[in-house]
Amino acid sequence: MDQQFLSLKDYLNTTREDIIQLQTLLTSIPAMAPESGGDGELKKCEALKDWLLKAGFSENQFSRRDAPDSRVSSGIRPNLILTIPGKSDEKSIWVMTHLDVVPPGDLKLWNSDPWTVVYDSQKDMITGRGVEDNQQGLVSGVFAALALLKNKVVPQYTVKLLFMADEEFGSEYGIKYLLRNHRELFKKEDLILIPDGGDSEGKTIEIAEKNILWLKLHITGKQSHGSMPDKGINAYLAGCDLALRLNDLENLFNKKNPLFTPSWSTFQPTKKEANVQTVNIIPGDDVFYMDCRILPEYTLEQVRKEVKDRVKAVEQKYGVTVEVTEPQAQQSPATPEDSPVVKKLAQAIKTAHGIDAVPVGIGGGTVGAELRCEGYNAAIWSTMDEICHQPNEYSYIKNTIADAQTLCALFIQE
Repeated sequence: MDQQFLSLKDYLNTTREDIIQLQTLLTSIPAMAPESGGDGELKKCEALKDWLLKAGFSENQFSRRDAPDSRVSSGIRPNLILTIPGKSDEKSIWVMTHLDVVPPGDLKLWNSDPWTVVYDSQKDMITGRGVEDNQQGLVSGVFAALALLKNKVVPQYTVKLLFMADEEFGSEYGIKYLLRNHRELFKKEDLILIPDGGDSEGKTIEIAEKNILWLKLHITGKQSHGSMPDKGINAYLAGCDLALRLNDLENLFNKKNPLFTPSWSTFQPTKKEANVQTVNIIPGDDVFYMDCRILPEYTLEQVRKEVKDRVKAVEQKYGVTVEVTEPQAQQSPATPEDSPVVKKLAQAIKTAHGIDAVPVGIGGGTVGAELRCEGYNAAIWSTMDEICHQPNEYSYIKNTIADAQTLCALFIQE
């Protein structure tokens, strides 16, 4: 193993207390979106930059690309970039993480204050909202860059750490804003790594996502007394039938792809809005939602056509009208298994920890899909249990250190 890498690896093994300190700082600043009743990411972004400056990075290494948002008190959603110049600037290695977090949810389910980090030395584990999603990836990138700085190592290519806004609510003020307004930041040759998903061994590299289609189904019938259904048109009954017909799409779009878990397309009824207030009213109005995760073997247009046909059948059967809207729709290509970012990341994982990485697909959505849609190859990877958005969210410090070591191997790889 290269002596330079061993020095970086040894340095990172000494950073446990500093990692906990940075995680504690970041967790103490709830960076929630306006959709969650929050005030955005600016305070957290500024605290992170101050910490990085005190750690030894210089002011001229930072730049910001702020997205305007009148809903937050500052009027902006920050996107911060830290640049570490490399031996070559022909391409960059990006480590993209997000600053925002989701709300803690029901506080009764937490064993401690979600905004205060609790460290369990026996398990080498910290607990708090955001410590995994996405602060583990953020902090691993920071300490990999810090290892270069403290050991006076120049990376093979320029390294850019991007700390984004708004990942949890669609990235309109984060990566989508940057791709729309600051495309000059990115080259098609860049190696783009997003440490925002993975497995407990750190061996899976996510290269593809299922196509996402969220449906809102608004059924309109005619309200009547519960004892006189003949005088009404039961929108809820029609909605139940429609939900079953749409769930049955799993039997139509039934191909399997072992890259994904589960290996098939899923069409699941999820959210249900309240309709009537009492038991003895036939509802004339009903709203429910579908979360559809579709293998890339099928296009969204194929699915939309079948949805339209099944909606029409329900309308005709019950005499209702159905309005279909799409709160979210995303169709993205895969990152090729032999792309440079996948091959070089796999080699870095092998160099750092002797692990043979494997490519996988996921059903969830990441900013990787936005980049792939624009022609950039991206890889999602990290060492984590994936307990994001859950109460008592946790992260192992050993995983942060291990991932930082992998990043260092990637940074100095020729």
